[in-house]
Amino acid sequence: MRSIFLYLLLFPLLANAQGSIALTLSEAEVLWQQHSRELRLGQAAVVGAAADVKAAGQRPNPDVSLNTLSISPWSGYGAGGWKDKKMDTQLRLDQLVERGGKRDLRIKGAEARLEAAGFDADDIARQQLGALRNAYYNVRLAQEKLTLARETAALYAKSAEAGRLRQKAGDIAPVDLSRLQIDQARADSDARQAQAELEHAQGELAYLLGLESEAGKLVATDNWPALEEQALAAAPIDQRPDLEAARRRLTAAEADRDLARARKKRDVTVGVQLEHNLQNAPTNSYGFGVSMPLFIWHEYEGEIARAEADLDVARLQFEQQQAQAVGQVAHARNALLAARERYRRLEGGLLADAERVAKAAEFAYAKGAMGLMDLLDSRRTLRQIQIEAASARADYAKALSDWQIQAEFRKLK
Repeated sequence: MRSIFLYLLLFPLLANAQGSIALTLSEAEVLWQQHSRELRLGQAAVVGAAADVKAAGQRPNPDVSLNTLSISPWSGYGAGGWKDKKMDTQLRLDQLVERGGKRDLRIKGAEARLEAAGFDADDIARQQLGALRNAYYNVRLAQEKLTLARETAALYAKSAEAGRLRQKAGDIAPVDLSRLQIDQARADSDARQAQAELEHAQGELAYLLGLESEAGKLVATDNWPALEEQALAAAPIDQRPDLEAARRRLTAAEADRDLARARKKRDVTVGVQLEHNLQNAPTNSYGFGVSMPLFIWHEYEGEIARAEADLDVARLQFEQQQAQAVGQVAHARNALLAARERYRRLEGGLLADAERVAKAAEFAYAKGAMGLMDLLDSRRTLRQIQIEAASARADYAKALSDWQIQAEFRKLK
């Protein structure tokens, strides 16, 4: 444990000395909200859905037409200006009048989809917050593993150097020196692997923060969350944004089904006309007209059937997401309980026992009371327990974050 505490004290100072970017989790969340591409995509979808609402409420524009008739190339067009030509001119204005509440149904569906887009944005934020916290804790774990690996490599290097001196003095056999050198090589390889894991974790965190060019400078400085024994009380599952979005899409599908049925109500086109006639005596006349479609070949049966099918799909998707949400909350709860128990077991004495045994083995070997193989075994055991303890802290931190996100549904503003 002493090495871990020393790391916690010195790592931020070393990071600052090397020009790194030291971040607490709360600072990382602020950067994430400012630079997350996923959050911006979610908000862009909301803006697009708002534009759809505006378009759905627009009434059909009228049509205007100008027609010139009775042009005869045999009798001539007549002398004089345009108004004196022997032609008829018609100016017509037509307006489509929708019936059956189609406009209101379009607005209802678009507004439901706008609300769904807003909840989708909230759900994206919820999921991405979990991804951010996992990435942050992965960096924190990789830093701790790298510290342990470097300490182990330094210890084996020191032991190998001492072994070479003792072998020259005849205190140990050449085969024992070879074992020390093999373990030193393994420790060096583990340190290089730990460095690669840290760089990978930094890259994932940097993407979420929009700091890809500075990924290698990121340092996670927060301590691990303290072990808590709180009761795991979940919020009502219906408050989840993904379920709210699915519910709004179900409303939109119902509106689309009603809109498809409303197409059986014939729309009417009303028109007025001004005609200027110059064939004989100049005269102006007026007229109006009404037109509507004839349902001879179909009455939109295909469109209605499609809308009914889409509504059934929306219902099934809502039920599916409800079932998945129940399973996700249960999984998050079980994962947190398991991680908490593992954390408690390691911190409850197992790690301290391993450190005590390793310290005693080092002392006994130095006094000649223990063989080299027993010393190496105690070192490997200690390192495995230290890595397991670090992983247990990380797993608990991730499980706690996942439970909070699954059960509390914090809405980001």
